[in-house]
Amino acid sequence: MRVKGGTVTRARRKRIMKLAKGYTGSKHRLFKTAKDQVMKSGTYAFRDRKVNKRNFRQLWITRINAGARMNDISYSKLMHGLKLANIDLNRKMLADLAVNDADAFKALVDEAKKALN
Repeated sequence: MRVKGGTVTRARRKRIMKLAKGYTGSKHRLFKTAKDQVMKSGTYAFRDRKVNKRNFRQLWITRINAGARMNDISYSKLMHGLKLANIDLNRKMLADLAVNDADAFKALVDEAKKALN
């Protein structure tokens, strides 16, 4: 006996078309091109979640370095000094201090310098 898979097929296609909503041209109208684009978009999303983390770390390091150089120390020496002083702050928090609270950042820099000497 032949089994008709219409409802399952339609549901699968509807799911893909819903994901393709907002794409330009045939990519949101035609199932075949929509499916290809949804697959490609998923690949980009997976890749760029990692790239996003990379970009933020780069930004934080740049901000910490700028703050450190205002206090006459390089980024690498600051980080080494903080490690020697057992100050365990991540780069996100250090960057936030460098931008928003210069006094607290200067205190950390002084501790790092003290630990280096």
